[in-house]
Amino acid sequence: MQNLYNHSDFSIHNIPFGIVVINGQTYVSTRLGDEVFTLEDLQGKGLFDHLTLPNGIFRSNFLNDFISLGKKITSEVRLSIQRYFKQNNPDSVSHYPAGEVTMSLPVRIGDYTDFYSSREHATNVGIMFRDPANALLPNWLHLPVGYHGRSSSIVVSGTDIKRPKGQTLPVDADKPVFGPSKQIDFELEMAFIVGKENALGETIPVDKAEDYIFGLTLFNDWSARDIQKWEYVPLGPFLAKNFASTMSPWVVTLEALEPFRVESPKQEPEVLPYLQCNGKYNYDIQLDVIISTAENKDTLVSHSNFKYMYWSMIQQLAHHTVNGCNMRIGDVLASGTISGPTPDSYGSMLEIAWKGTKPVTMSDGTTRSFIADGDTVTLKGYAEKGDIRVGFGECTATLLPSE
Repeated sequence: MQNLYNHSDFSIHNIPFGIVVINGQTYVSTRLGDEVFTLEDLQGKGLFDHLTLPNGIFRSNFLNDFISLGKKITSEVRLSIQRYFKQNNPDSVSHYPAGEVTMSLPVRIGDYTDFYSSREHATNVGIMFRDPANALLPNWLHLPVGYHGRSSSIVVSGTDIKRPKGQTLPVDADKPVFGPSKQIDFELEMAFIVGKENALGETIPVDKAEDYIFGLTLFNDWSARDIQKWEYVPLGPFLAKNFASTMSPWVVTLEALEPFRVESPKQEPEVLPYLQCNGKYNYDIQLDVIISTAENKDTLVSHSNFKYMYWSMIQQLAHHTVNGCNMRIGDVLASGTISGPTPDSYGSMLEIAWKGTKPVTMSDGTTRSFIADGDTVTLKGYAEKGDIRVGFGECTATLLPSE
């Protein structure tokens, strides 16, 4: 049993957490291979008898109450599941085919913050829209740039997205027009779930930040580029971003990602003391983006990696709270678009098609500068080292026409 599902995203080395809906009831669950297990069923097998758990903790609409038990408990729950399946056949407990169950949004999200932490992405955008010689704004190398997003429109993978409407300024026009966005884009991101709270007025030191991070998901922060271009000065993204973001249903814990730590890119100039950290705080996670046209033809448009992030998660969290901002369990902090150093690793169509000047040919012969109605965008992510594989599954959504 030691090599149980080693080639699956959901190997014995993973044991993620999510919310599954069965006969109208929601359960805290985990996944092994292509099978989903409720923690209530595993509890019935005596796996957690050595722990003191609140009654009904595994019958919840969200993971928040489970996460609030603290890492000492949640980590022991995960390890108990690992130990059980290393010694027992998965058929020894009730399970459900992953393709036949409904997954719900994993956490109740109070607040959502989106960062802008990929140097390659920020540089590409700066080159396209500003002076190429000064692509990065003066503050970018000194702090993790971010903005407060809209949590109500974050939806679980598999939820269709409707093309939004808004104001845009056509080329050579002096007045805006209203209508459906013509430049819908994906943004390849990862998000982390806050797993521990700090009081208002308290900061989270960078060397303690990992204690406050429960786990990660894939995240597609949909964007309407033409709306964004018209509205973003002077206060930044608004309608161009708040119409939808898609989150994968399984939260992969930091413990599962431990074997895949890597060094962060060298930060120059030296950052201020509250952001300084020594050690491996980035993760080697392979990331793919596939666009499937209405004709069901798949095209891989990006192959990137989470390790390219210039600003790490712990720096993002330390900066977010350095002014005393209070974090709450279930809050979501997203990485911002993840782009690598080469065009095949760019994390948005804005970059891949370079503002529409280099359309991408799809497998069905059509071309794309942005996402078309009927297209399905799927993000995939996994980490692999030797015989150990830990993955995130898929984060997928189909773009529907505007009404």
